[in-house]
Amino acid sequence: MSESQRQKQKKQTRKHLIMVAFAQLAKDGLTTARTADIANAAGVSHGTVFAHFPTRDALLTEVINEFGARVTRRLHELASGGSVREILEAHLKGLAEFEPFYTRLVVEGSLLPECARNNLIMIQSAISFHLCQAALREMEAGIIRPLPMHLLFNTWIGLVHYYLANGDLFAPGEPVLARCGKELLEHYVSLITYRNIFANL
Repeated sequence: MSESQRQKQKKQTRKHLIMVAFAQLAKDGLTTARTADIANAAGVSHGTVFAHFPTRDALLTEVINEFGARVTRRLHELASGGSVREILEAHLKGLAEFEPFYTRLVVEGSLLPECARNNLIMIQSAISFHLCQAALREMEAGIIRPLPMHLLFNTWIGLVHYYLANGDLFAPGEPVLARCGKELLEHYVSLITYRNIFANL
């Protein structure tokens, strides 16, 4: 059964609201952006937002879901089957495309509703999967030192998150990952790689 014009329009409006909210939340903050401002930016009435999303948290969750789908899809495109270095490069490249929104997630994550925090964990699982697969291959090949997988992942994500959360110190007025990403990558790789092998790279 084909969709009616009304059903198509409803889907398009919902998608439009998610995209506008994505930009507005990145600009104003995940916890402080107002639904009235999102409606205004989308060119719809305030009531239209709630016709599609029963609560502000429901809209926020949908936006984070959309963000997670984009980042995960981009990571799979860039990183599948690569080396540890290639996985980390892909991760930085994927995050750089959505840096303002991701930075809000990092900074405001603990203030978000539980469902939104759970979505953030799911997003992290994508990079964790790719990184651990590559790390296991390189540990077996004697390229990187044997490390517990949780420390391998948490050290990387903690480094990236620290720089994003303090972007005003490390890259005032410009994207943090564009300015610092390469340095972070090289530093991290030097920590996990056998020194004699790393010196010959």
